[in-house]
Amino acid sequence: PLVSNRVIAEALHPYPRDLVIATKLGGKRLPDKGWAPFIRPEELKQGCEEDLRSLKLDRVDVAHLRYMKTDVPFLESLDAMIALQREGKIRHIALSNVAVPLILQALERTPIVAVQNMYNVHGGGGFLAKAAHAEVDDPDAVLALCEERGMAYLPFFPLVVGNLGQHPGVAEVARRYGKTPAQIGIAWLLARSKAMLPIPGTGSLEHLEENWAARSIALTADDMRAMTQR
Repeated sequence: PLVSNRVIAEALHPYPRDLVIATKLGGKRLPDKGWAPFIRPEELKQGCEEDLRSLKLDRVDVAHLRYMKTDVPFLESLDAMIALQREGKIRHIALSNVAVPLILQALERTPIVAVQNMYNVHGGGGFLAKAAHAEVDDPDAVLALCEERGMAYLPFFPLVVGNLGQHPGVAEVARRYGKTPAQIGIAWLLARSKAMLPIPGTGSLEHLEENWAARSIALTADDMRAMTQR
């Protein structure tokens, strides 16, 4: 817990004025590396305070509410996020692990700037839709709603946990362009929608630079079709 926050603070603090830091509340890491709901109002407040302290911030720019199926109603958790925003501890509220109905409920209560769900060329959101605690339906419907309402869509696992090379369409396009499967997977997401803001993880500077370079790859319509046929 909080390892990423410590790394960010050590590397970047004091922060540039134009840097946006986004966090995610609502899940608690377990010893087996799994996740458990942590979305009661007092838990969300605790998580926010930990983020502020470890990141050396007075206010988080964007905080995602990661909703997980539990006995806590979604709107109760959302109201806790709104309370934190009113206290000046959160600037913008975003959502994660949510289906269209929950997003619409949230929009009736407060502005939402982004949605973070699973999405990638290998399987869309199918994996997440079957995962424990998930509250997600058709990922393309969520993406369409984000486009309609001017929200960013942040796909997690955009590189299929490093397994994009096993996708025949991605491997073929990567070979033709002389790029890595990861670069092609990111390029596919960027071409898929202007609302898309991929968040690939990396453990090396080399891969970070490769991921960043993917934004300059211009895929054709034929490329896109070749990678979506399964």
